[in-house]
Amino acid sequence: MNKILLPLFSAVILSSCGTPKSGVENSKSTSSVSATTRSTKEEKAFKTAYESLSLESLKKNLTVIASDEMEGRDTGSPGQKKAGEYMINFYKQNGISFPKALGSFYQKVPAAYMAKRGGGSLPDSENILAFIEGSEKPEEIIVISGHYDHVGSRNGVVYNGADDDGSGTVAVMEIAKAFNEAKKAGHGPKRSILFLHVTGEEHGLFGSEFYTDNPVFPLANTVADLNIDMIGRDDPENRGKQYVYVIGSEMLSSQLKMISETANNNTTKLELNYKYDDPADTERLYYRSDHYNFAKNNIPVAFYFDGIHEDYHKPTDDVEKIDFPLLHKRTQLIFATAWQLANRADRIVVDKK
Repeated sequence: MNKILLPLFSAVILSSCGTPKSGVENSKSTSSVSATTRSTKEEKAFKTAYESLSLESLKKNLTVIASDEMEGRDTGSPGQKKAGEYMINFYKQNGISFPKALGSFYQKVPAAYMAKRGGGSLPDSENILAFIEGSEKPEEIIVISGHYDHVGSRNGVVYNGADDDGSGTVAVMEIAKAFNEAKKAGHGPKRSILFLHVTGEEHGLFGSEFYTDNPVFPLANTVADLNIDMIGRDDPENRGKQYVYVIGSEMLSSQLKMISETANNNTTKLELNYKYDDPADTERLYYRSDHYNFAKNNIPVAFYFDGIHEDYHKPTDDVEKIDFPLLHKRTQLIFATAWQLANRADRIVVDKK
């Protein structure tokens, strides 16, 4: 995180054995056998994809991305590029491609662009984009974002950024894999999903700003951005709790917050903390991560965050301190919310300014 600076879907119902169901809207005709069959298949597809979200996969990927080998992933650095190559290989291995209009996984963010915005002498860097095309409304885009840069090394000490934002990076990757598993089983998302790993966040949200200035898909067709920035730890205020801060989910669309809450109530049952939605928030967190560049373009957003803990922007933000069961549960929540956004009958509306 930058330092300076479901109509609503029907409830996702838990069966008696606790199995999550998708709750996606279907035909209201009670006499339609085909609608019932379709609903059952969609429920099974959601359950299979949801259960494919793997704690071990999150841990494996984060152990690599937040290792000393990546040299703290400073914007445009060799270590960041190495991390990016690892991420792209993950997508290739799982049969997930890039937007055709882009021609590769990379969207170059020029040094000159960042310099004009206070980026000093940062070198060229890249956003990394993976993409799953929707089956019914491919022109409508759900963005799931997270920054993969961190602050590099200082005085010879590597700042690994395991939580900030290695945790968000691997969550985006794992969610993409789950959606692709559903697609391979014949139940891919109805809307398209862009998995957006942005660069330059720590220096000024440069990668997300560049994307919204130079979108691969029209911003008018972008339904929402679910931004993941630090979801692997807890803060002193919530020590030991099963929670996540959700920031900005009702700033532009009341539907987005309700979708998020319903998904949570019927799957992970985390405590959703809205502390940082307070207009009097002195930390101004709504403005300090990559979702804000979507929000300022009138695109509904939700920012998932674990709080400011004692290792924030310190060399002690290491993999050994990640709460992987909590990271896994938060990843499940974001996936369940994205599933609803991608598969509900109607696009959510912007009803607030």
